[in-house]
Amino acid sequence: MNRRMVLGGLVLGSAALAGGAFVRASVYRNSSSWTLTATEPDAAPSARPGMQYRTFGKTGMLLSEVGFGALQIGQSYGTVHRSESLSALARAEELGCNLIDTGGRYGDSELVIGQFLNGRRSKWHVATKYSGQPEGLEATIEQQLVRLGVDAIDFYQIHWAPSRGENELYEALYRVKKAGKARFVGVSLYSVSDIDFVLKETDIDGFQVAFSLLDPDPYLAKLDLIRKKGLGVLIRSSLKRGFLAGKFKRDATFPDPNDQRHAWSRERIEAAVDAAEQFRFLEKDVGSMAVGAACYPLCFRETTSVLLGTKSERQADTNFGVVPGTRLSEASLERIQQLQRSMGLFQRKDRMIDLARQILLVDLIRPILRR
Repeated sequence: MNRRMVLGGLVLGSAALAGGAFVRASVYRNSSSWTLTATEPDAAPSARPGMQYRTFGKTGMLLSEVGFGALQIGQSYGTVHRSESLSALARAEELGCNLIDTGGRYGDSELVIGQFLNGRRSKWHVATKYSGQPEGLEATIEQQLVRLGVDAIDFYQIHWAPSRGENELYEALYRVKKAGKARFVGVSLYSVSDIDFVLKETDIDGFQVAFSLLDPDPYLAKLDLIRKKGLGVLIRSSLKRGFLAGKFKRDATFPDPNDQRHAWSRERIEAAVDAAEQFRFLEKDVGSMAVGAACYPLCFRETTSVLLGTKSERQADTNFGVVPGTRLSEASLERIQQLQRSMGLFQRKDRMIDLARQILLVDLIRPILRR
């Protein structure tokens, strides 16, 4: 398989509100500068007073700034009962969430969502992905439409960034859009070279990319190009598989074989905890590390929505009731930049991104092979 990895956002903890509507900070990196500007979100429908909304690029779709990441309800981070998943989705809806992001390789996630959407399709924008299924993209989307119980998918993505040698995938993507099976189309990106190629050489409506306190690149590295193209942007993995929620200790274990972190080495877990602990100061700003990590990408106007993995009503209460509208203070943003620079997080090369992708691929395939 080539570039077929996906990971949704991770679970949040508790939090409090903070910050104003505008935050501005200038930071410098590699002899160039970029400006961070958090702006007022687009006006929210009066029926949803708590959630904030942003326009998805040039599409006109108004999306909740926090979306429901559905990887977890597909059993990728441990067993989740369907009734609990349905309750979490219902609570997210009550709190104003109108975006679900899933994928054809997310276990039975699409089937659960299809059951949930029965009778409430008009309230939701649905995003899913082609993940390299052998029957091909166009046959796969037909199956996904049935599982989801919808006539069209609002945002259909290829689960990796096909290169020049894979032009037929882009052509298939454009065809499903032209046929009305997908309203808008895009890809899931992983590296600086991904962004350069896709934003310059393709005709997509938006893309998805990982971005967190511990993974500022490739998003920040190509922020100027992203801003210039004006595409819709979905952010995944803002909680770094839960470690940026600040709830794990160095002796943490993941005994559930369905959990992608089950096979992690002790060294890898300890390194993840140690790195995340550097951002513990966010608790003073917004009440918890989890909310601080989740709202960090929302401090950038280029971000449309942050996808947060949710599998319970309790998590939904925080993800969709506390994170929306919360912004970090200017002092915290400046400290984050200093930390990222001192930790060498801006120095990674594409080959390191490729290595991380291979690690993630193993994590995804392992539970599938067990079934």
